[in-house]
Amino acid sequence: MLHCGMIGSSALLTEENPLASMPPDELKNSMTKLGYKTQAELAAAIGVSRSAVSLWLEGKVGVPRPIAMLLRMLVAAQRRAY
Repeated sequence: MLHCGMIGSSALLTEENPLASMPPDELKNSMTKLGYKTQAELAAAIGVSRSAVSLWLEGKVGVPRPIAMLLRMLVAAQRRAY
């Protein structure tokens, strides 16, 4: 198993799925933190299909790294005090 070199990330890359950089539980937590209650809401917000989000949450397909990075940035921005 290969480990991702991203600092501050619990992301894990596998040989079978080299583009996955966010495990399903982290995706679910990000959805909750960002206020998305359904797969359809998240999908519409980031411009992907609901079925893609479903596959990510089930762990059948890895979350693409750019999507994982976007979600992490949104969560971090939301935590900041303005």
